[in-house]
Amino acid sequence: MDYIRKTARYNGKKYEATGKTEFEALQKLADKLAAAKRGEETVGGSMTVNAWYKQWLELYKEPKGLTAKSLKMYDEKYDNYIKPAIGHLKLKDVKDVHLQRILNGQAGRSASHVKKLRMVLQEMFRRARQSRLIPYDPAELLELPTYHEGKRRSITEEERKAILAVAEHHRAGLWVLTLLYTGMRPGETAALTWSDVDFERNEIHVHTARESGANSIKAPKTEAGIRDIPIHAALFPLLQAAQQKPFSPVFLNEAGNRHTEKTMRRLWLNFKRELDIYMGAKVKRNQIIESVVATDLTPYCLRHTFCTDLQRAGVPINVAKELMGHSDIQTTANIYTHKDGYTMHQGIALLDGSGGKSGGNSKLA
Repeated sequence: MDYIRKTARYNGKKYEATGKTEFEALQKLADKLAAAKRGEETVGGSMTVNAWYKQWLELYKEPKGLTAKSLKMYDEKYDNYIKPAIGHLKLKDVKDVHLQRILNGQAGRSASHVKKLRMVLQEMFRRARQSRLIPYDPAELLELPTYHEGKRRSITEEERKAILAVAEHHRAGLWVLTLLYTGMRPGETAALTWSDVDFERNEIHVHTARESGANSIKAPKTEAGIRDIPIHAALFPLLQAAQQKPFSPVFLNEAGNRHTEKTMRRLWLNFKRELDIYMGAKVKRNQIIESVVATDLTPYCLRHTFCTDLQRAGVPINVAKELMGHSDIQTTANIYTHKDGYTMHQGIALLDGSGGKSGGNSKLA
């Protein structure tokens, strides 16, 4: 098809536009002239979205001193979701429908993922508009699709019994029990060395953590993360039996090195698979064909459980805050006020002396 080309001059500069019809070409030309008269002329030319993302990151993100974790988040969202859909397009050709389709394709994913993806789209296209690379911002009115509001939870009593049983023989056992009995974050356990385990004072000194996404060891994000956690009686002999040289990591990967985010995730998945089988999953030819373990069971559930156990034991909330390494007591309060079946039964037990199992106590009548 032959395209129709129309040209015009304004302030000594030549403008041109093409279209399938004369009307379309004239309309595009009129839009360009109007933008030029308003001082909104775009200069993006044939720059692609891929080229702009690289330039935007180098000019406006990296100089801000963002953490490796934050920069990795931008790359992860762009490389996996934005680039495959529109990376090849010219920046000026991207429409709001292109971006809305990208977001809609993530419907049902976690709230954090969907919101971060929209944030990346809005930030990069807002800056493109401010830099006059595009005539309007296609990400300005993006709407969030339905997303999954993930909530961390404590483990059930059935899960606890199974975890304790599997931990007895699994290579991840000591790590899993450390999470359960100390409430440490996975990244904090990755940074732990034997010099941090004080057997004389019966304490674990938490003062470093693996930086998520970078695998480097750094101080915690807040001062609250630096803390001493008394060693649980059930954990003490297990740590003592596994003790190595003072400055060697407590938890090593299969290669004998400090765990990275990837190797720790793989270790958890392997433990979870054994847990699944223990709890009754159907297996065929060494493959699980019908899982029974909850999909939302993560290492953070063990940390959440530690806090819940403190609450059930009557530990004051301010003490729990310090043990958990929370910078804001409201974070601790959100767990302390969370209602579960055990707590509800215990409440009735205090009321009628039945342990929450009977229909009530006639003495209250």
